[in-house]
Amino acid sequence: MAGPKQYSQVEDRKTGRHGKTIMDLKDLQKHIRTLATLPEAAAPVISCYLNLEASESGYRHALDERVRLLRKSLTGETRQHFEQALGQIEAHLRVGIAAGATGLAIFARGGHQPFFLPLQFRVPLPNWIAVNTTPSIYHLVELKDTYHRYVVLISTEGSARILGINLGAVTEDVWKESPDLRQRVGREWTRELYQNHRRERTKRFVNELIKILDQLVSAGGYGHLILAGSPRVTSQIEKAFPKHLATKVVDIVPASAHDRTRDVVSATLVSFIEQEERESLAIVDRLLKEVNTNGLAVAGTRASFEALRQGQVDVLVLAKGYEPGAGWSCGACGATEVERPAPNACPQCGAKLRELNVKEEMVRMAERTESGVEVVSHSDALLRLGGVGCLLRFLGQEKYVTKAA
Repeated sequence: MAGPKQYSQVEDRKTGRHGKTIMDLKDLQKHIRTLATLPEAAAPVISCYLNLEASESGYRHALDERVRLLRKSLTGETRQHFEQALGQIEAHLRVGIAAGATGLAIFARGGHQPFFLPLQFRVPLPNWIAVNTTPSIYHLVELKDTYHRYVVLISTEGSARILGINLGAVTEDVWKESPDLRQRVGREWTRELYQNHRRERTKRFVNELIKILDQLVSAGGYGHLILAGSPRVTSQIEKAFPKHLATKVVDIVPASAHDRTRDVVSATLVSFIEQEERESLAIVDRLLKEVNTNGLAVAGTRASFEALRQGQVDVLVLAKGYEPGAGWSCGACGATEVERPAPNACPQCGAKLRELNVKEEMVRMAERTESGVEVVSHSDALLRLGGVGCLLRFLGQEKYVTKAA
């Protein structure tokens, strides 16, 4: 039998031991698309998410407990395929974890259509392992929504640095400048000459920073900017920003020249996540407005699922704690039910049914149709709507008929 189909991680600037790479947003999007469109096969897919923040014993216990239970529930050829896929996962865990990785997602399938995809991140993932006919991608989609791209400008009295942050990791170290004028004071320059030169150099310095930031934000698709450093310097830089850059500033984080870069980045990440949640709540407000005015929106499990099936959805909005009830689908005639347990056979054609993970299927449909997915940590308003809703690209035919009537 041929080895599993391997999807290697694209090289970026953050490479750990064994040459394994830490994922960035662009590559993550490609891999989510691959997983969302992976054809089903006779063998099941293991979706294995592991939190690497603590010692190996932390995630090892969670993995061993799940494997022990799954071995009891799987039988026959399915069990054999499971063991093949599990062997690939275990081999990767022995030699494949990059230095600095705190989250790991592995998707593996055995059988005659094998598949293997390991993804590593500098932000944590939950310990979560499932076996199904399709990959479980919700945790990847949530990670993509929470930790996307932003720029950090670290500026102190003596230096400045521009960093591109991707999924919690520095993936672009764009520019670094350390002006060194102080040593010349009292040597060949008078203090007045030094002060005049410093003012002029500072002006040029700030203008150069703005030019580089502008180019980076435009070319790199960065939607947010966080300033870090001494308050005097960051205030001076912010005041000089043109309006289109100033609107992208989401926070100013105090930092000194003695702070380690990774500590400054960690502080900015907290601010960025808070900003992301504010933006999520703004999308919920937009959803409510559209629902209340009978506009381009639907809410609830059944209506959202159908809108996704019809390709109407612009943004799928999910509460973090959204857990829809049981659902099922029929591979023979395509019948689907998202709010009732499966009967013994398809009520339309009598064929055997398969259980449907409604939330995973909704996320998969959203990714296949290139719809946005917004995960909201907490919103009472969204929970009142059932925990899920969709902003639409266009109305369904039945709404046009209703409005015309």
